[in-house]
Amino acid sequence: MQNRIFSGAPSEDFAGYAKAVIDGPTIYVSGTMGQDPQTNAFPEGVADQTRNALASIDAALSKAGASLKNAVACRVYITDGAFLKDVATVLGEVFAEIRPTNTLLICQLPAPGAKVEIEITASTRS
Repeated sequence: MQNRIFSGAPSEDFAGYAKAVIDGPTIYVSGTMGQDPQTNAFPEGVADQTRNALASIDAALSKAGASLKNAVACRVYITDGAFLKDVATVLGEVFAEIRPTNTLLICQLPAPGAKVEIEITASTRS
């Protein structure tokens, strides 16, 4: 599957999805939670989880020849409204010059300890 990027997470196989899909100039990155890349555990702080999720997304985009600078849409899911400020602060640091669209929802996430999940759509068009 040349237009698919896989992270190697076991869930990709049993749930039948790819970390990212490249469709022409558009790259769709699956929802990404913020586990620590070394331990696979969720940090206590939601800001750290947000940074980890964005780093994982950036790594997937890199495999597609892009980066977070190519983001055009950002969807953020948090488990508690109290996390909004910390998450928004990190997003503001990363996207201050990029300015993708943004949607944020408060919901449950399917992993114990997860506080944030981020999904990105990017474009390689200039």
